[in-house]
Amino acid sequence: MSELRRDALLRHWVIFCPERVRRPLEFHEEGIRMQEVNAFLPGHEQLTPPEVYAIGEAGRAPNTPGWRVRVVPNRYPALRVEGQLEASACGHNDCLTGIGAHEVVVETPDPNKELHDQSPQGVFEVLQAYRARMLDLTRDLRMRYIVAFKNVGPLAGASLKHPHSQIMGLPVVPPVFIHELNNAREYYLRHERNYFDDLIRQELSMDIRIVIENRDFVVLCPYASRFSFEMWVVPRRQSSDFRTVQDYELHTCADVLKQSLSRLQKILKRPSYNLVLYTAPLRAMPGQAESLWESCYRWHFKIMPRLAGIAGLELGTGVFMNPIMPEEAARHLRSMR
Repeated sequence: MSELRRDALLRHWVIFCPERVRRPLEFHEEGIRMQEVNAFLPGHEQLTPPEVYAIGEAGRAPNTPGWRVRVVPNRYPALRVEGQLEASACGHNDCLTGIGAHEVVVETPDPNKELHDQSPQGVFEVLQAYRARMLDLTRDLRMRYIVAFKNVGPLAGASLKHPHSQIMGLPVVPPVFIHELNNAREYYLRHERNYFDDLIRQELSMDIRIVIENRDFVVLCPYASRFSFEMWVVPRRQSSDFRTVQDYELHTCADVLKQSLSRLQKILKRPSYNLVLYTAPLRAMPGQAESLWESCYRWHFKIMPRLAGIAGLELGTGVFMNPIMPEEAARHLRSMR
C-alpha cells in the first residue's frame, strides 16, 4: 500500500507509491513510443477499471462505447479508497496510510484531440466531469482536499498521450494550497477586501497582462509568473469552491480555457504544460472557519507551460527563473486569435 510521509522541517507531504513503477509508459527519456494497446479507446473499456462516471449517448450501458467523457479509477493509483486511514509517527515526522482516491478523466474518445482541439461543449463536459467527481468524493469523510490536474507532454510529467486529466482525493491539505489560503486570508483581514477582486480590477485597469476575458472570467499572465506564458483563469464571481460552480459558468469557463490553450499552441507549437484547478479544502482546517474561505479565497485554474525542466535554483530555493516577462507573454497571447 502507498504511504504519505510529512517532513517536520519543510512541512511537505510525499506520497510513496511503489506500485506505480509497474505502470505502462508512452513517454520516456529517449523520446516517445506508443503502447501496443490504448486502453482509453472506445471498444477497449474492459481494459480499464469499471467507470465511475461518464457522459455519452442516451441509453448507453456502462463500460461500453458511446461515451464522450469517461472517468475510471487509475489502474496504478497513488492512493486507494480501500482500507483504513491510520496516522503514525516516525520520530518527529508524520506518516499516514495511503488512503485517498486517484481517478482518470478520459476527455475524449479521439486519441489525437487535445483539450484545445475540442469544441467549447466538449471542454464544458470535461469540467462537468471534474465537478461531478469532486462532489461524489466529498462524501468520503477521509478526504480533506481534491485536486484536478492535467499533464501534457513529457516535461510536464505525462506518461500517456491519449488526452486525459486526473483527479486525486487526498487525506491532507497540501502546503501549496494552505499557503494560498493563508495569504488570501491575511490580505482580506489586512485590507478588508478580496484579493481576487483587487487582482481583476487592477489588471483590467492596466490592461497589459490580460489575455482574454468574457462576462464571467478573466485570463491573465500573473505579475510574477514562474513559468513562461503562465496564465490564470479567474472567475469574476466570488466562490471559493469549484463544486458550487453553476452550469452557465462552466460554459463560459470552457470557452476561455479553450481559447487560452489554443493561443498557447499557436505560439509554442505543442508545448508541455500543467493545468491545475485550485479550490478550497473540503473541510475546515484547525484554527480556521470555512465561512472565511468563501469571503477571501476564489477557485481558479493555473496553466503552467513547461518549456524547461526544474533546475537547482528552483528545487533548492523555490525561486524560479523566467526569461519571458508576463507583459510580453500576454501581448503575444492576445495577438493569437
